[in-house]
This record gives sequence, structure tokens and C-alpha cells, in this order.
Amino acid sequence: MENTNSLPEGKKFRVRKMELSDKSKGFMELLRQLTVCDSVSDKEFEDRFKEISMYGDDHVICVIEDEISGKIVASGSVFIEKKFLRNCGKVGHIEDVVVDAGARGMQLGKKVVEFLADHARSMGCYKVILNCSDENKVFYEKCGFKQKEIQMVKYFV
Repeated sequence: MENTNSLPEGKKFRVRKMELSDKSKGFMELLRQLTVCDSVSDKEFEDRFKEISMYGDDHVICVIEDEISGKIVASGSVFIEKKFLRNCGKVGHIEDVVVDAGARGMQLGKKVVEFLADHARSMGCYKVILNCSDENKVFYEKCGFKQKEIQMVKYFV
């Protein structure tokens, strides 16, 4: 699942699954715009990439590459939870959606969310869920999500 779209004058973006070489294209710097993200060595990155890759289509990281600059400007991930509920159904969990500050307002976040939701649907998920901050609620509503219940969290670090 990959596509190239022309957006604002001279901008070309490619939506695709993450590749190992994306670390050198600013992937980690992009994640730092989302949350705390310590530096990761090339070896640690490669090990984690291989580990995630072993899950195949059950854990997908989507990136959007600016084909002019070669930089990763948006990303998000989805993992598929296999359940006993709903006749052994599946639920997609979207996480870590981020768009580079310099690329916001070009519908890239929406493209990431659509890519991830479409992947979950193609995997047979009966729903896809995510958590977001109050300030991102309107964005996700525009992507077709509805608020349901309350998120709780317990941090261990």
C-alpha cells in the first residue's frame, strides 16, 4: 500500500510502510516532536525495526516521505490485537501519529490515519481505536472517529 500525491506547488509526498533506512531520513527527530524520545543508536534502531517486522502486518508503521527533501515528515503506527470477543475478532490500535511542524496543514496527518485505518480494515478488524489529547479531538473527528469512554494511564517510569 503506497501512493504518491502532489500537494502544494512542487511538493511530492509518498505514503508507505516504514523502511530501515528511514532513521537517516529524520524519523527519530520527527518522533521527538510528539513526545520524549531519547537517542537511539543505529544498532538499537535496526534491532527494534527487525523485531517489529517479525509481526508482519500485525504491526505496521506508516511514514510519509517528502520526495523533494528526502525527509520523513509524518508517521503513525497501528497494531492488530487479536481477541476472543466478537467471534475472535480483531481491533486495530493507532498510535504515535505525528506530522512535522513545517508540514502541518497539508492533510498529511489525515493521510497517515487513513492509511492505518485502511490497513486495520484490510486485516479484518471490526474497529480501530486510538487515544488523543483534547487539542487533537477535532482532528480525529474530521478523520471519522467519535469520542467513546475515558482513557486511563499508569506510567511505570
